[in-house]
Amino acid sequence: MNIRANILLRVYLAFGLIVLFALAVFLRLGQVQFVQGKKWRAMADSLSTRYVNVEATRGNIYSNDGSLLATSVPEYELRMDMFAGGITDDKLFNEKVDSLGYKLAQIFQDKSAKDYARYLRKARRDSARYLLIHRKVGYADLKTIRTFPLFNVGKFSGGLIAVQRNKRILPFQALAARTIGYKNENVENGVGLEGAYREYINGETGKRLMQRIAGGVYVPVNEEAEVAPKDGADIISTIDVNMQDLAQSALEKQLILSQADHGTVIVMEVATGEIRAIANFSKVSEGIYKEKFNYAIAGNQDPGSTFKLASYMALLDDNLVDTNTLIGTGYYQIPGKLIKDSHPKIETVTVKRAFEESSNAAIAKLINTHYGNNPSKFTDHLYDWGLNKKTGLQIPGEAQPVVKNPSFKSWGKMTLPQMAYGYEMQLTPLKMLSFYNAVANDGKYVAPIFVKEIRRLGNPIEQFKARVINEKICSDETLSKVRKMLEGVVENGSGKRIVYNPLYKIAGKTGTAQVADGNRGYKVKSQYQASFVGYFPANRPKYSMIVVINDPKGDYYGASVSGPVFREVADRIYASDMQMYNDVPTRLVGNTGNPPTKAGQSKATQKVYRAFGFKPLFASKSEYYNIVDTSAGQVFQENTERKGVMPNVSGMGLKDALYLIGNAGFKAKVIGSGKVISQSIAAGTRVGKGLGVQIELN
Repeated sequence: MNIRANILLRVYLAFGLIVLFALAVFLRLGQVQFVQGKKWRAMADSLSTRYVNVEATRGNIYSNDGSLLATSVPEYELRMDMFAGGITDDKLFNEKVDSLGYKLAQIFQDKSAKDYARYLRKARRDSARYLLIHRKVGYADLKTIRTFPLFNVGKFSGGLIAVQRNKRILPFQALAARTIGYKNENVENGVGLEGAYREYINGETGKRLMQRIAGGVYVPVNEEAEVAPKDGADIISTIDVNMQDLAQSALEKQLILSQADHGTVIVMEVATGEIRAIANFSKVSEGIYKEKFNYAIAGNQDPGSTFKLASYMALLDDNLVDTNTLIGTGYYQIPGKLIKDSHPKIETVTVKRAFEESSNAAIAKLINTHYGNNPSKFTDHLYDWGLNKKTGLQIPGEAQPVVKNPSFKSWGKMTLPQMAYGYEMQLTPLKMLSFYNAVANDGKYVAPIFVKEIRRLGNPIEQFKARVINEKICSDETLSKVRKMLEGVVENGSGKRIVYNPLYKIAGKTGTAQVADGNRGYKVKSQYQASFVGYFPANRPKYSMIVVINDPKGDYYGASVSGPVFREVADRIYASDMQMYNDVPTRLVGNTGNPPTKAGQSKATQKVYRAFGFKPLFASKSEYYNIVDTSAGQVFQENTERKGVMPNVSGMGLKDALYLIGNAGFKAKVIGSGKVISQSIAAGTRVGKGLGVQIELN
């Protein structure tokens, strides 16, 4: 073959291969476009657009009285599309950009107007389609910003892009913050009410379509979400804002005074088990305390002498002792340990007196003597009362109680007598309070509750009532005896000096326990836990309360460290709750037999009666009186003024009413005219001076 023919063959072969390759390309293009076109178009769309979650507005948390404890407010991240439909014209942009810069500088005050204008112009040159303007912008500011130059061209065409974020705020800030809790995806079950009821509060997320633009960023395709989020439900808690504030204030003050490490206060409504206040403070620096840990529900420790109530209750219920049984105090020797009282004094007293003076030696001897041969009989009582079980709280974090029985490997000869006065066990303050609350509640042991209702759009979707753990923890006879013993602690015993109040009865028990330093025991470093737990008013219990303060410096006894907090909180609650006051006794004297008259000043009324020839109304030692209508006519009621006690001004004219209210130390707000038909504070109420009272006249 000659050279020419060889070259042509190669050319034809190369050309044929090129043609075949071209045909293969065209065939593949046809397959991609017509056969697989749907698949690849969907893939292209998925690469340039995507759906993202839109966070729902979380539900609110309210207090028992309707105050807002936690809520979500919208915050916006503002961005700008520099080539949105309404601002593509360069002339319009250049005319308005300086004014926009001035407005942005004015509202945000983080850059000058020139800096903002320069920033916007540069973004325009760079063809920015998702320029960050500002983060954390409130809704009110957003409404104003929408009116700014360029942005006011149109909702979708002015270039402004507002991406909503929800911010959680606590209107009362630190008030009950640990109980309210917070949302934390990294914490199992969450924290506080926010965590426990997250499925209700969080709501349902929505969907928004986002499109990828130059630079790899995604912007919303539409202003509104394609799938709207569903707002969360609201939680109605049992917390009372005023009691919570009072508890936190009193606790913090005492912690600072005692230079203690931490402390807790819990206030519970006796009948319902509803927690009205729960305060927890930890020392973060000298004189500074914050809520860092919920000691009330997770702070497991030896309860100390407050546990003696359970020990005496077992003895009384088993008819092994009576309140007048005699027992020695001061010291009690057991193998390997001498149990002694805090202020050892060898004497023989009644069981009731030993309880009032909180004698460790007495209760250790009683329990060891009567249950030493059969300790299970004692521990069975504790287990029957559920002291060894979790209460099943509505919020996470409850510690597992530890109450020993003879099957425990650590059970020894000293275990039973030491359990008698609150050692060799681990109980939380809330667990101890719940037991005392059962005594106040006529023996009915109810579980504490923190949430009473869940609402969506104002309509209840779930309600919670008191859950009864034990219908009757002991016999009525035992209950009557232990209640008198608890009252005796405050009236005659270890709580008398600090906790006793002559205006109303308090029942409770002091507690002082040495705290173990981990595995190193009690002797390495002396730390104490001071506590007081009880209820009030003792004759008609409405609230129970526990105060526990850990590692106070100096004085560490329960009465002198925790007692003042209990007394302050109880006094203030009592003063603000008219339902707890005793009715003021009245003295009615005879039928007047005279024409009807207003209540008021005795001497003035007598003078008018004499002037018209009527028989004198009465002979009274009181300067003022009230008129009471009876089936036999009108009788008078003497009205004796007392400082700090609300007078009865019903039926009086304004002048007399104001005089009596002012003398009693109150400030009056008057509605209407004529004679008094109602007063906002009930007659006989004992409250602090300067309190406002509203009177209505007609």
